[in-house]
Amino acid sequence: MTRTVDTTQELAAFLRTRRERLDPRDLGLPARRQARRTPGLRRKEVAELAGVSVDYIVRLEQGRGLRPSVHVVEGLARALRLARHERDYLFNLTRQHLSGADKPATAAAPSLARLVADLAPQPAMLMNHRFDILTWNGEMARLLLDFDTLPPPQRNAMWLCLMRPRMRDFYVDREGALREGIAHLRAAWAAHPEDEAMTGLIAEFMAGDEEFARLWAERDVEVNGRGRKVLRHPDAGLIDVHFEVLMPLQDSDQRLLIYRAADDASQSALDRLYAR
Repeated sequence: MTRTVDTTQELAAFLRTRRERLDPRDLGLPARRQARRTPGLRRKEVAELAGVSVDYIVRLEQGRGLRPSVHVVEGLARALRLARHERDYLFNLTRQHLSGADKPATAAAPSLARLVADLAPQPAMLMNHRFDILTWNGEMARLLLDFDTLPPPQRNAMWLCLMRPRMRDFYVDREGALREGIAHLRAAWAAHPEDEAMTGLIAEFMAGDEEFARLWAERDVEVNGRGRKVLRHPDAGLIDVHFEVLMPLQDSDQRLLIYRAADDASQSALDRLYAR
């Protein structure tokens, strides 16, 4: 069961998975005559690239309670070729910089709630870091579902995608949408280690959905603020949308999600849907 973040064990697992995914040839390391028994880099190679001892890498990967310095974390990030979001995740796990300082948002800021309404006819909604849906406009409700009919605990975008049967086929690329959401959720999990509501959600997903458990174990970390999705609406058919996620400076735990039609056919489908 996933409880509040055990940063020591998560750091150990994250370092192991990042090390094992690397190909030594891509890093210009000399070929070895002896076959490798495990995928990826050896601990000795990571230690050399990061500028630390092999014993230090072993103790980190065994979860023996070390807290790496900023210098060591930087070295590990370089050695493991971490992407920006993975690097942020590593810093969060080692508690070397503050993030998520604001308390988790449980209600929409009034000015942002008005903005969501004013964005019509573009579908828009406001969420917090754990995907709780705080407010939405009528267009988003028509596109996804009437959130007013749901009990508050179910007004969570990830919960709906995983646990509500009618939403399981809503995203044409379901696995891609899940991967993206889970990578965001893992980053938020590390940045808000004391958020018991979020860790409770993750525990529910782990117990109730095998696909979530499989993807969560891969430890992908990424926060994607824009992109494109194809939605399968039960009444309007396929709708291709661009999405944008914006974070206000003053309420940094609130995230504004906006959908826009990606082509004329999708815009026509949205217009028909709104006119119903």
